[in-house]
Formats: sequence, C-alpha cells, structure tokens
Amino acid sequence: MDDQESTSRVRGDREVTAGDLFSPECPTRQLLDRIGDRWTSMLVKVLAEAHPAERGFAELRRAMPGVSHKMLSQTLRRMIADGLVTRRVEPSVPPRTWYTLTSLGLTLDAPLAAVRAWAEANMPAVREARKIR
Repeated sequence: MDDQESTSRVRGDREVTAGDLFSPECPTRQLLDRIGDRWTSMLVKVLAEAHPAERGFAELRRAMPGVSHKMLSQTLRRMIADGLVTRRVEPSVPPRTWYTLTSLGLTLDAPLAAVRAWAEANMPAVREARKIR
C-alpha cells in the first residue's frame, strides 16, 4: 500500500484520499482556497518584506492598491484564524492595530514568490495567447 492509499478514508458515500483535489475535504484544496487569492498573496509579500517589523492596517492598505477596507479586514481575519498572521492591539486612543507574519506565514513567502516569478516570466506568452483566441 502506498502513502496515498494509507491516507484514504470514507466520507459519506465517497472515498477521500489526501491529495484528491476534487474532494472538498482535501487538505490541499482547502489550503489553496485560502492562500490562492490575490489579497492573501499580496499580504504575505508586504508582511514578509517588513518582517520582523509589524505593519499597521493603514500601512497595509497603502501598500496594496485596490484592496478595500472590507477585503483587507476579511483577509487578515482569515490569515489570523489560520495561524499565518498575528495581531497586536495597542491600547491608545484611537487603538492602533499591528500585524506581522507568524513563522508559519513566513514559510509561504518563497512558494508565492515562485508563483510571482512564473507569472512575470510567462505573462507575455499568456497575453499573446489571449490575442489569438
């Protein structure tokens, strides 16, 4: 039995195997759903560049053109819940909130940098393919 078979389990009427991207229960799919959006990848880059320093909400918003207050808040909340970002509230008037990547969040920087490098290298070919269709 290989590793993939050893991680199989039955879920309802369907067998779910780790690495089965077609299953909503697949851990890889669940994580890709979380980190695959543009705001998460931008936020990882912005926070990684500042690491270990913290960045305030307004700084993050300025560093990410196009992100709305609502989207930035939602993305930060999800990343905090997933253990990728920490939040610190400074008890001042008004309160200031600071964010930084956790050590787990910092490990995402390299894979996402590889995706950015691929996109930058291949975007001309993608644009050309779009013209042909």
